[in-house]
Amino acid sequence: MITTQPRCPHCRGFVYLDTLICPRCEGELGYHVLTRQFHGIRHGRVVIDGTQWYACSNREWACNWLVSEDAPAGRCLSCRLTRRRPEADDTVALDKLARTEEAKRRLLLQLSDLGLPIAPWHAKEGGLGFDLLSSLTDGRPVTIGHANGIITLDLAESLDDRREALRIRLGEPYRTMLGHLRHESGHYYQNVLLTDDRAWWGCRDLFGDERSSYRDALDRHYRLGAPENWHESFISEYATMHPWEDFAETFAHYLHITGTLQTAASLGIHLDAEATTFRDTDVVPQASYRNESVQRLLDDWEWIAQALNRTNRSMGHGDLYPFTLVAPVRRKLSFIHDLVTRAPLDPDAQIAIATAVSVDTARA
Repeated sequence: MITTQPRCPHCRGFVYLDTLICPRCEGELGYHVLTRQFHGIRHGRVVIDGTQWYACSNREWACNWLVSEDAPAGRCLSCRLTRRRPEADDTVALDKLARTEEAKRRLLLQLSDLGLPIAPWHAKEGGLGFDLLSSLTDGRPVTIGHANGIITLDLAESLDDRREALRIRLGEPYRTMLGHLRHESGHYYQNVLLTDDRAWWGCRDLFGDERSSYRDALDRHYRLGAPENWHESFISEYATMHPWEDFAETFAHYLHITGTLQTAASLGIHLDAEATTFRDTDVVPQASYRNESVQRLLDDWEWIAQALNRTNRSMGHGDLYPFTLVAPVRRKLSFIHDLVTRAPLDPDAQIAIATAVSVDTARA
C-alpha cells in the first residue's frame, strides 16, 4: 500500500489533496498519483524518475493531478473517467464540477489503495465512468445513480443549501458528494467483485435477493417509508429499500470507515489507554486493514468514531459519524471486507487496467 504524503516539496508544510498552490510558500504543486506525493512544477511540467509529467489540462478547473508524457490525452486518469460534463461555456456548472471532481479524485485514490480494479469506460464495456451533469443549468432533472458502469451525479448537490434541504427531507444523516460517489461505486463493484454463484448466494443470504423488482421496491419505499425497526438490521433507512441499495450503502460505509482510519493513521492519531478510564488498551489506527480481521477494523473504528463525535460535539456540531453498527450490519461489513481483501491487485496490475486505452481513444 502506498501512503499519501500531503506535504509541500518546497517548504514541507502540510497541504490538502486538492492543493494547487502551497498556502505557505506559494509554490505551484502537482500531484503524482503513482507515488501519492506532491511535486513542484514549473511552466506546467516536472521530471519524475526520468519521465516528463505535465499538469492536467483541466487544471484551470482545480485538477492538480499530473499526466505522464506518454498518456493518450492531456487529461489525467480521473478526468478521463468523466464521460459527460457541462459544456465549456457553462462556467456556473463547471465551478460546481470542480468540487465534485475533487471528491471523485479522493474516491479513486481510496479504491486504488484498496487494490480494486478501475477499468475505464472507454476501454471496456461496462467499465467505470462518470456523467457529471447539472439540473440547475440544464433545466431538466438529473437522476443520481449507476447503470452499466456509469455513475451519474447532479452537480447541483454540491450546493450546501440544496443538499442540506434534501438531506432533511429524505431523513439522511449523512449526504455529501463523496458519500454519493462511494454509494454509487458500491453498485459498480457489486457486479465486479461477485464473480460466481457461490458469492452471489452468500450476498443474498445477508442483503436479500437483488433479483426482486426494483421498481416495486422504489414505489413502496417512497410511499410507506422504511420499516419502524429498520435500525435493527440496516445501516440506514435508504438501505431498506432494496438489496441493491443495502449492499451499496454498506459498501459506502466500509469506505467511510477505512478512509477515515487511514487518515487517522497518516496523521499519527492514536488513543492512549493511560489517558482515560474508558479503555484498557491503546487504539492505533492502521493505514491498511488488508491483513487484519474485520473485528479489528470495527473495534478500532468504534473508538475512533466516538473520539471524533466527542470532538465535533465540543464545537457545537452533530456527530461526525451518526450511525450505529448493530450485529447484522457488522456481518454485512464483514462480507464486504472479505470481498475487498480477497481481490486486491498489485500496483502494476492496477496501472495496466487503469491506463488501458481503447482503439478509438488511441486514434483520437
